[in-house]
Amino acid sequence: MMFGLPNNSRIKVRNRMSGTEANSKRVLSPRERRQRNREEMVAAILDAARAVMREEGVAALNLHEVARRVGLRTPSLYEYFPGKMALYDALYRFGIRLYAAGREHLAPITALPASFWEHARGELEHYMSFAQEHPELYQLVFERPVPGFVPSPESLEEGARILAHSDQLLKQGLEQGNLALGLPPEQARDLFIGMMHGLTALHMANEPELPMGSGRFGSLIEAALALFQAAWNPSAHTERR
Repeated sequence: MMFGLPNNSRIKVRNRMSGTEANSKRVLSPRERRQRNREEMVAAILDAARAVMREEGVAALNLHEVARRVGLRTPSLYEYFPGKMALYDALYRFGIRLYAAGREHLAPITALPASFWEHARGELEHYMSFAQEHPELYQLVFERPVPGFVPSPESLEEGARILAHSDQLLKQGLEQGNLALGLPPEQARDLFIGMMHGLTALHMANEPELPMGSGRFGSLIEAALALFQAAWNPSAHTERR
């Protein structure tokens, strides 16, 4: 024997639920539909542009080829981006946001000294992983592969937020007494960025097919971290006095 509603009652309930679901899906107005279609086309253009940059090189982005891949005539592409530099700027901003989103998953810094260095290790690994997973965005955001391209003030502002976040982490480590930098925080930040980018750039130039953390330069993450930890350890500064 089956317990529950009779078959005809279950059908009525199911019909009522279907009607509720249908009513909850509001029909888009013509304006909203146009906006949705535009957003979908912009996303398709960015995807096509990234594919071209991966295949041909970041500086070799060709609007005619991008238009062809998304089924547009080249003049129609200008309805979405007024020129190649505007497309580069949108890709730059997309790359910044993608990189920043990945940083949100790094280990948080607590009052424990070890948590700062665990986060620092995550920063080094995330930077190299980003370069391997999104090489075209990595080059556009963190290098200067396109002559004449300068990100817009809005895009630069998003990049500045990443630096500001790094500054805040260093400040937190100093306030907790877990760091003794021996140089201004801004220089300490730039030194760390220099090491991070240097290892990643060399890894990508020599052994990009090897996973993060392996190879001639990719395997040096732990050694680089140990150098910083030894140099910025408060007890080391106390011993030098």
